[in-house]
Amino acid sequence: MLTAVIVFVLLVVALLAIPLSLTYDLSTRTGYRNDLRVAWAFGLLHFRVPTNRPATADAEKAKPVDVRAERSSASGAGGFATIRQKAFRRRVIRYAGDLWRAIHKEDVRVNIRVGLGDPASTGQLWAFVGPIAGMLTVVEGAAVSVVPDFFDATLELNSHGSIRIVPLHILYLTAALLLSPPIWRGLVAMQRAG
Repeated sequence: MLTAVIVFVLLVVALLAIPLSLTYDLSTRTGYRNDLRVAWAFGLLHFRVPTNRPATADAEKAKPVDVRAERSSASGAGGFATIRQKAFRRRVIRYAGDLWRAIHKEDVRVNIRVGLGDPASTGQLWAFVGPIAGMLTVVEGAAVSVVPDFFDATLELNSHGSIRIVPLHILYLTAALLLSPPIWRGLVAMQRAG
């Protein structure tokens, strides 16, 4: 029985160590369009993921979402209590960096256009997003462009590229994040504030 369990665990680990390649083309500019192709086991298994959503009459009549909607004070207070912890912020930023380095990127292009419809509100948003957008322009392995739209309420995304990940590596990084003491202290602070 123990041998069967060990063989099963080793088989799962071996399968998760095989790289997974994703080729995608995503656009929200003229409706929603997404093309996602997955290749696994060095191309022996490949398939296309059907992700296109057909436009419906209900979707066209739906009102645009107000991005400035009020949030509950309890969830906001808990989130800010967590973000205020320096160790929590450092651990999350380190995880994001490790995750970015774990993904092997080929010709990744990301173009984002964002606006709130009011020039003053868009300016306030850009005061926060602008420096981040500036840092993203020099990111290694991808071309990222974030542009403000001061006149229209919009959120457009156009991205394409190819990435390769090793699922076992991603699981290892995520487990290390979830088991780290700063994350647990941040979650406890969020519970106390909420």
